[in-house]
Amino acid sequence: MKIAKEFHWEMGHRLKFHQGKCKNLHGHSYKSMIELNGEPDSNGMVLDYYDMKSIIGPIIDELDHAFMVHANDKEVLDFLEQIGSRKVVVDFESTAENICLYLLKQIKSSNLPKNIKSVKVKVLETENTYAEEEAIL
Repeated sequence: MKIAKEFHWEMGHRLKFHQGKCKNLHGHSYKSMIELNGEPDSNGMVLDYYDMKSIIGPIIDELDHAFMVHANDKEVLDFLEQIGSRKVVVDFESTAENICLYLLKQIKSSNLPKNIKSVKVKVLETENTYAEEEAIL
C-alpha cells in the first residue's frame, strides 16, 4: 500500500556553475510529494497522515524561507552571515535533483516506522519541472 502527502516551502538558491539565469540569486516555491510504501497496520493504515507530517514537517521547516548555499560559495555565505539571513549550508549544488536526494536522505534517517518499505520523493522546482528518486529501506 502506498500513501502520499504534499509539502510546500519557499527557498532561495543559486547555481554558481550555471551558464544561464540560474547563476543569479533567485528562489522558488518548491513543492514535494512524499510517498511511503508499506504494510498497513491492523487498523488498515500505513501511517497516519498526522504522524507523516510530524516526521517530515521539521525537515521542510528547516528549508522554508531559507537560502540553500553550497559550502564552497564563500561570497554568498559571507553575504548571508552579514545580513543575518537563514541558510542551509550543503556540500552539493542545489539542483532539483540534489535537493530531492537531500530530502530522501533526511527522511530515511528520520524515525520512520518499521512497516515502511520504501520512500519516494518528488521535488517540483516549478509547476512543470521536477526530480524524483526512490529508496528501498
